Amino acid sequence: MKNRKLLTGLALGAALVTLAAACGGKGTTSGGSTGADKCKSDQFGCVTVKAGDPINFGSIASISGSTAALGTDSDNGVKLAMDYLDGTFDGKNGTLLGHPVQLTVGDETDPTSGQCGKAGGQTAATKLAADPTIVAVIGTNCSSSALGVSDTILGNKGIVLISPSNTSAKLTDPQFHNPFYFRTAQNDAIQAKVVADFVYTKLGIKTAATMNDGGPYTSGLTLGFGTFFKKLGGTITADEAFDPTTTDFKPLLTSIAQGKPGLIYYPDFDPPCALITIQAKQVSGLAGVKLMGSDGCNEAAFFKTAKSAADGVYLSSPVASPGAASALYTQFQTAYKAQYGTPQASFGPNAFDAFNLLKTAIEKVAIKGSDGSLHIPRTALRDALLQIKDYQGITGPLTCITTGDCQSQLAVNIGVYLSPNAPPNPAAKNTDPVFQEKFSLTQALQG
Repeated sequence: MKNRKLLTGLALGAALVTLAAACGGKGTTSGGSTGADKCKSDQFGCVTVKAGDPINFGSIASISGSTAALGTDSDNGVKLAMDYLDGTFDGKNGTLLGHPVQLTVGDETDPTSGQCGKAGGQTAATKLAADPTIVAVIGTNCSSSALGVSDTILGNKGIVLISPSNTSAKLTDPQFHNPFYFRTAQNDAIQAKVVADFVYTKLGIKTAATMNDGGPYTSGLTLGFGTFFKKLGGTITADEAFDPTTTDFKPLLTSIAQGKPGLIYYPDFDPPCALITIQAKQVSGLAGVKLMGSDGCNEAAFFKTAKSAADGVYLSSPVASPGAASALYTQFQTAYKAQYGTPQASFGPNAFDAFNLLKTAIEKVAIKGSDGSLHIPRTALRDALLQIKDYQGITGPLTCITTGDCQSQLAVNIGVYLSPNAPPNPAAKNTDPVFQEKFSLTQALQG
């Protein structure tokens, strides 16, 4: 993150006075200090939850437009985590530290493009940041609505933002990372390396073209893929960017065809991903050229729009590696289908884990008042997340490091699927990956 000051002096002083007063001075920690002391010493003060009131979590998710499947899937994962607070998936929220929980949802859909994006992220984050009852926010879906937007707006108020599906490597790059930003999704430095290995080593393709919509997720993946692919000995014949509102890709695809690539990699969102798939098969110069997308494509809308054109397209996505939590992962899948139907995207489990990391951190730092109230210091909450190591999530063991990446420090498993037998295609018969590799973040960044 560039040297941003989280609050100027006057605003900081006012915020601390207000929040310290809200803590009221009631309640003590095990060390004997009062809740008011803890709130006063925290740069951003405390969130106070009155006796009987719910602990209010925010969500920034794309719940409308063409990327609604992403947001709906994430929010369903959070709701199931709230459901499981009592140790069962019974459709009734449990309690946290004796308080009910609630989810306040903000829509990150950009009204112009109909996809998740900066404008939607700014609107949703601004609204949630203005609500003093919001303890932390789970989101966003798209990296573009988080990077320098939601992460900054919320971070300036000391509000933790933890994403189940942001994968852009830039978000946790020390140069850009906001200290209140975390994620349970994999870092795309890993996915880009796996895709490059698959294309060059498994498929034996030595030339490839890339297409992206200019956002940090899509451009980050194509840039990373290109870097790793060239290290292996491959050649990038074209690296093209397009406006996300584009619907006619034939001119761009015709231009790409002139470079005679063996594969086109376009890790975009839908509908562009589906439209590129359809139109690429209508360009004569691309006959026989392999097509590939990543997890932004890999959701039910892709198969619904592309129909038979999706056949033979490769799609990469993370593979859950629940390990010790495998039984709970199975219960989660069963409960998801029973309560919400077949998943339409693949990040619900990451959202489930994101909520539970917050739960773990809240249980560690929350101060109980003698009147039944609860006081949650904001900076202490962030610091508690950074202390989580080897949490047994349903996506695998999670450790949060200083960059905000909360993922397995051993390896992240990325699979490549051949559609239409690819999750989350509701009609898929065989969802086994045709290729998969495991890398740690350190290994991927080292190339």
